[in-house]
Amino acid sequence: MSPVQFTAIDAASSATPLRATFKVKLNGKVISIATVGQAYTFITNLSAVEWMEFRSLHDDAIMQLEAAAEDGIRTVQATNALRALFVRAKVL
Repeated sequence: MSPVQFTAIDAASSATPLRATFKVKLNGKVISIATVGQAYTFITNLSAVEWMEFRSLHDDAIMQLEAAAEDGIRTVQATNALRALFVRAKVL
């Protein structure tokens, strides 16, 4: 058997809950992020330039979210990666 490949589309549509709900401020609005899919969509829909300063944290968060979409046990790592990214980017 070949390994299952998980695509970005699958991660974006994942309803797997994160271990925490993040309240992120964007353009004066507060957005709640509670699932892997919501988090993945949020951090991939913003311009790459906006995340450039935090590229390594951003890349790690994407990788962890994709893994959590495939295996719900990985939500702890995904939540931690998101928290690190959001705190460093000062969006919480």
